[in-house]
Amino acid sequence: MDLKCIFSLTILGATPIAETDDNFVCATLDWWPTKKCNYNQCPWGKARILNLDLKKKGLINAIKAFNPLKIKIGGSLQDQVVYGVGGVKNCPNFMKNEDSLFGFSKGCLPMERWDELNNFFNQTGVKVTFGLNALLGRNRSEIEKGLWVGDWQSQNAGDCMKYTISMGYKVDSYEFGNQLSGAGMDIVVLKNLVKELHPDPKTQPKVLGPSGYYDEKWFNSFLEVSGHDVVDGVTHHIYNFGPGDDPNMIAKIQDPSYLNQVSQIDKGVLNIVNKFKPQSGAWVSESGGALHGGAKDLSPTFADGFWYLDQLEMASTYNQKVFCRQTLIGGNYALLNTTTSIPNPDYYGALLWHRLMGSTVLAVTQESNPNLRVYAHCAKKKPGISIIFINLSKDSSFNFTLSNYEHQGRNLRSTDVVKPNFEFRGSKDREEYHLAALAGNIQGQIVLLNDVPMVPTETFDILAVEPKLVNASTPIHIAAHSIVYVTIRDFQAPVCA
Repeated sequence: MDLKCIFSLTILGATPIAETDDNFVCATLDWWPTKKCNYNQCPWGKARILNLDLKKKGLINAIKAFNPLKIKIGGSLQDQVVYGVGGVKNCPNFMKNEDSLFGFSKGCLPMERWDELNNFFNQTGVKVTFGLNALLGRNRSEIEKGLWVGDWQSQNAGDCMKYTISMGYKVDSYEFGNQLSGAGMDIVVLKNLVKELHPDPKTQPKVLGPSGYYDEKWFNSFLEVSGHDVVDGVTHHIYNFGPGDDPNMIAKIQDPSYLNQVSQIDKGVLNIVNKFKPQSGAWVSESGGALHGGAKDLSPTFADGFWYLDQLEMASTYNQKVFCRQTLIGGNYALLNTTTSIPNPDYYGALLWHRLMGSTVLAVTQESNPNLRVYAHCAKKKPGISIIFINLSKDSSFNFTLSNYEHQGRNLRSTDVVKPNFEFRGSKDREEYHLAALAGNIQGQIVLLNDVPMVPTETFDILAVEPKLVNASTPIHIAAHSIVYVTIRDFQAPVCA
């Protein structure tokens, strides 16, 4: 049953509520070996940093389509990685070892592989964030669980950074450790090392941390100990749907009250950022929805986009600068199929977000059903604004008409009735991108864009994502269980000028 509802929507175009990085959408590459298994399955295949086939046409095309894509190299095992350079003569592979951290022994990044990765990044136009091993020289505290003590040995990281510079490779930022407590002073050592190796502030990589689940006490302590002008960006992780084998996850993904809970994390991080004022603000440096590789029957499906795109937007409204999806490839929660590199539905949602949603975030209020999530930004390519509608309801569709006067009712309008804070002419065709599941099956892996199945060609080319042009005088229609991007070129909000 499709219940058609018409509600009003207010977009405030006078002042922004937040600003993101120009390249807000980010994805990760992880270290997990093929033998990493959870829930009686091993979803990583040959998609880790050390064995990913960098010549796959589908992988290359998927990254190039972003032009550029920000990629973070890291994950749980990054604090067990040594770099095969300088004094390191033995370069071991990760081996299963239940007594070791995360169940694997130490591993190594050979410089030959680092060369291959950087050639690949140059070829595809990637902006690189590299997660450093922050545990060299440190040991677990015998007093406090989760705390690591001792001084960080920076020599190996420094040798890797020197090699990177000597080869002309560009790293945009270094993230210090992964889910570590007690590394506040050590990140000062990293900052000094970065300054020493990159004396020009204009080309200096950013230093990020602490890279873990937000905890007010820990984050406060970390930033107080590290001091002013050390941490450029505050990074945190979000896996708010818990274990990937939770049978209730499909219900959680469609529950607006559950989706709203993540705002408490975003608010906490925002308060920390406002207190310490790091230069680059806050990043979600890892978010995959479900833990331990994701949910096999849900993460690679259309339904996954409900939480992912909503969480992207929630983070942007709380002034977070970058949002890294775990992962680009590897595990069940990847944007690309681990075996074939064919895009999963979330890939297209991410690509459209990257191309359409600008860095300036606008306030939106609505009087509609809580199942309809609505967010707005200045358009990525001027002029105008871009809006995303996420309809969690399987029964209700929504229509919005456009006008610049509140008294006409049920309209997209200015908040200032007497003196509208934007000029809306309503003469140019709207650009609309409607994402829906094939045959309405939200747990399927084929997404429709404006009714066209997004299935790669035989040569693994990414299909063109072209808008449907719609007469400006007609209502915007949001179908049940759909995600819709709309760009309005002649909605001239002052803040988007």
